[in-house]
Amino acid sequence: MKHSGIVRAIATLTTVVVVAAACSSSAATQAASQPASAAPTSAAAPSSSAAAPSAPAKTYTIGYSNGGGVGNGFREEQLCTARAEALSSGQVSKITVTSRNTDAAGQLQDIRDLIAKGVNAIVFNPNDPAALNPALVEAQAAGIKTVSVDAYVTDPNTYNLYNNQVKYAYLGATWLFKQLNGTGTVYYMRGIAGNPADDDRDIGFKQALAENPGIKVVPAAGVATGWDPPTATKLANEFIASGQYDTIQGIWTSGIDSEVVDAIKAAGKPYVPIVGTDRGSFIKQLLDPVGYPGLKGVAVTNTAAVGGAGVNLALKLLNGTTVTPTAGAKPNTVLLDPIAVDNLTDAGKAQLKGWLAVTLPDPSWPLGITIDGWTTYTPAQAVPPAGCKGPGE
Repeated sequence: MKHSGIVRAIATLTTVVVVAAACSSSAATQAASQPASAAPTSAAAPSSSAAAPSAPAKTYTIGYSNGGGVGNGFREEQLCTARAEALSSGQVSKITVTSRNTDAAGQLQDIRDLIAKGVNAIVFNPNDPAALNPALVEAQAAGIKTVSVDAYVTDPNTYNLYNNQVKYAYLGATWLFKQLNGTGTVYYMRGIAGNPADDDRDIGFKQALAENPGIKVVPAAGVATGWDPPTATKLANEFIASGQYDTIQGIWTSGIDSEVVDAIKAAGKPYVPIVGTDRGSFIKQLLDPVGYPGLKGVAVTNTAAVGGAGVNLALKLLNGTTVTPTAGAKPNTVLLDPIAVDNLTDAGKAQLKGWLAVTLPDPSWPLGITIDGWTTYTPAQAVPPAGCKGPGE
């Protein structure tokens, strides 16, 4: 890791400046994907020194597989939160992390390698909803718990924990189409083609699109950015140079946002309303009317702390703790609830400023470092160079 700096907890969101469509939260989960105020406090110490000592806590080994987005702030932060949760829990003797840009076949092998190491649980960010299932079945046959984060897999015995990606896309798209009064052309910038989170976001985007038949999308199927900042910059520059930018009225991005804004600025073009996520770099742009005059945008939360939450969930399963899935979600699935906040009102700006409590170690990191009820580390434990360390590191 080449990040530096220390971040403190981000204030819990209480006032939501969102599209009217953002009206429902699942009863079985909390709005946990938003930046949280602090990690939960630990249990109090026994009040009597004569109390019998508790039995030593079980310790486990955890394997973690990340199959893409290396260098992307979201994925880097996700890995740091996984290490931090493993350390903070006091229940993990070792966490083995495999992180590389590969396809589903490569990640299948990575998971099998973790099985061979004899870990007790495997947490992974999947490259495909179904292709990893053979390895997951092998893991479970070996008594290994499996947890997918950031996106779902179809294996019925794997738990899934991730941001509600359908709602994520729906919130941002609905806000954008409202800014255009239901008519106009939108540049549609997606993530990694075939990734289950990208597939879910496409569902949410098209739900909003069906409610706004006056909106045209270019390209019709969207363009894949790979959630890669240099690729997003290249695509934006090419789009502007082709003259197509002058024909659109809005942009929906799948979390690669500040790069697009900077490309528009460098070209000297006026801004169109844009949808992004809660990355520090994008929030700063939304709050800088001098550097980015006329920029209108909305940030939809997508916490990278799912890495730490996935380790927490794996430990619950190893300890036999009952985990209640989100009502109405896929089986064995816990959904985190996104919110959307724009820079069009004083209340919205104040909320965005609250997210920027301090400078993050990398401007591309999302601002939600912890998740209430699902992580136990402090933000400082997740931030390099002092943090981002697992047990024994």
